[in-house]
Amino acid sequence: MITIREEESGEFHKIRIVLQKAFRQTEEADIVAKLRENCSNRISLVAVSAGQLVGQILFTPVTIQAKKGIIAGMGLGPMAVLPEFRRQGIGPRLIKAGLNLIERTKYPFVIVLGYPTYYPRFGFVPASRHGIKSEYENAPEEAFMILVLNPVAIEGVSDMAKYRPEFASAL
Repeated sequence: MITIREEESGEFHKIRIVLQKAFRQTEEADIVAKLRENCSNRISLVAVSAGQLVGQILFTPVTIQAKKGIIAGMGLGPMAVLPEFRRQGIGPRLIKAGLNLIERTKYPFVIVLGYPTYYPRFGFVPASRHGIKSEYENAPEEAFMILVLNPVAIEGVSDMAKYRPEFASAL
């Protein structure tokens, strides 16, 4: 049985191990460590199976500078599941739990830079359909996606989405 819940204090070492094993490198774990230090309004959910932390998802603020001012949303990522627990529906459960939590907040959108064949099942569409571009020049257009939670709030927005500076080292 898998339980999805908010990260608890003291679990960062376990989360770091999940990130390192899932991505087979330390870059994502290092970014998450920096975000933990610098970003108080992050959402971090974990998946637990029989007392073992087996997955994690992080949401952090993203902004779009629009004519009517800065619009704040959330960015999804990274998301990680231990390799031996993949293909058990843990990733989708983490995503749905995070999106449900964000829907109850003031954030009008969620951005993701990810697999264009995976995230559309959760309602994500290419951000370019809404005139929104990634700040990262090398980000493939089809991989930069948005889930609009409040269409009125982003009506007429056509600009660049900016992630937190901690992500710059990854791209």
